[in-house]
Amino acid sequence: MADAFEDSRRLTGGNVYFAGPGAALEAAAGAAADAATLARWAGNIAAARAALGWPVGAVLVRPHASGASLAFEAPFDQLYAATEVNEWAWTAAVASTSGDPGAAYLAPGHAACRDADSALHTLRAVAAAEANPALVALRAAAHARGLPFLFDDDEATVGAGRGAATWPVHALPAADAVDWAALHDIPSALVTGSNGKTTTVRLVAAMTRAHGWPTAHSCTDGVFFDGVELESGDYSGPTGARTALRQPHAEAAVLETARGGLLRRGLAVERVRAAVVTNVSEDHFGEYGVHGLADLARVKLTVARAVADDGLLVLNADDALLRELGAASDRSLGWFALDAEAPWLVAHRAHGGATCGVRAGRLQLHWQGEDHDLGAVADMPLALGGRATYNVANIAAASLAASAMGVPPATIAGALARFGAGTGDNPGRLQHWRFDTLDVFVDYAHNPDGLHGFLRAIGAGERGGRLALILGHAGNREDADLRAVAATAAAYRPELVVLKDIGGYERGRAAGEVAGIMRATLLASGVGADAIETRLDEVEAARRPLEWARAGDLLALPVHELSARATVVHLLDALQAQGWRPGEPLPPIQDDMP
Repeated sequence: MADAFEDSRRLTGGNVYFAGPGAALEAAAGAAADAATLARWAGNIAAARAALGWPVGAVLVRPHASGASLAFEAPFDQLYAATEVNEWAWTAAVASTSGDPGAAYLAPGHAACRDADSALHTLRAVAAAEANPALVALRAAAHARGLPFLFDDDEATVGAGRGAATWPVHALPAADAVDWAALHDIPSALVTGSNGKTTTVRLVAAMTRAHGWPTAHSCTDGVFFDGVELESGDYSGPTGARTALRQPHAEAAVLETARGGLLRRGLAVERVRAAVVTNVSEDHFGEYGVHGLADLARVKLTVARAVADDGLLVLNADDALLRELGAASDRSLGWFALDAEAPWLVAHRAHGGATCGVRAGRLQLHWQGEDHDLGAVADMPLALGGRATYNVANIAAASLAASAMGVPPATIAGALARFGAGTGDNPGRLQHWRFDTLDVFVDYAHNPDGLHGFLRAIGAGERGGRLALILGHAGNREDADLRAVAATAAAYRPELVVLKDIGGYERGRAAGEVAGIMRATLLASGVGADAIETRLDEVEAARRPLEWARAGDLLALPVHELSARATVVHLLDALQAQGWRPGEPLPPIQDDMP
């Protein structure tokens, strides 16, 4: 038979399945997942726990369209062993049904599928080699004092930011050797959602900095301290969170928390003052058993597990799924919406809850029983005169999160009056350059909702000039996701679409494969063949609309890969500085580099 599972992973913190660490695997689509086989898997887990001396904990089976997710809780210092336990338990269960354990699990080093005594002997040795009693003791001592605890393969941290101490995991101090008086937590927040995560993170970080707290934040662009880049790349997972929280001078932290990290590892943090879910829209279906919006919403809502007892879970009341699923949370809730008088917000305020939304053109925060006017939305640079409604939602979400962290309303209002005025405030998100009457926007829009919101905000379809845009996607999306993005673009009747790849994000697809799928959808949606071009390199794709443009046109440039974006932004800054006008030649591509 083929391998019994497609993916096996450690869950290092709270996750979509249960509140603590453990292990999960994805049963292969062809593997038997009938009730009897699943019961044998659960029995094998119980036998392994007893043999290893592990405590009883959650055991979960979640069937889905492509197989089943199988997860169980395990000691946090023995999670590699837990993955071995899970793989043996499932492979042995399937082998007992099929009679064939699969060639991959007859190799030395794996627990024997057909000999339970031998398997448990192997697993005891693996678990004993990994166990770290000193790590367990340090974590227990930290928790006894109400302090947060972070760990990874190399280091363990008690406290956070300015109040943290970090040691190698194999050279840990005894509890009585720790200077506990020097350790403390800092205000922190998690931000997740399908769109708007990075913008919301940057907004909250701007608010905490304005309050006087040196702030670390992590996002899809990297890890930053007080706005200065420390690491570049996608740090929207647990590594980014730990890196930010370990900054020795940080007094606040804001952590982007993407779907992938939540599913692969779970939460890196145990406790935050606020957690935000911006929205849930169709994206990333087909991975880890996520096949629909309800599945995705439950993954995003994993962040609620980290909200402190006196913290705030901030949710979008304009999202029907979040209203349905979020209302069942046992955390204190803060609801935001575009309309402050939406019935859901009115009812929540009537029960003493926190809300934020727009009333008569002004952003209204209701916090701790009082109303606070945060200013005219049209005057907030990030709102683009109120047209960028998705950013209005991000602004409202950030205002609630910052309030929960301890930032006063007046400070929040001041940050909103400034943030977004400079192109460096929110790199890669709704950045704008104007060349005479040609408007050029760079954004991250990467799914149908994000692209629609972006194009609507910049006035696509509402002005006299022509529209050009560049279009591409990461290769790990399903074909239907790629077609949906292309159909969204086609609805705005662009006169030029330049198709691209995203360097480093092909993820198993051949060069140009994504572009080919999108091209077919554009043609089927009425975009003429002469209006579609392909430039697989992102920088070349972004240059093409500039070469094509004339006065009065609108160029929408979703650029995703970081180095490509830096090059495109450098080019646009240089063109603006030299007074370039549409129709004039562009500098040679080798001169574009920042």
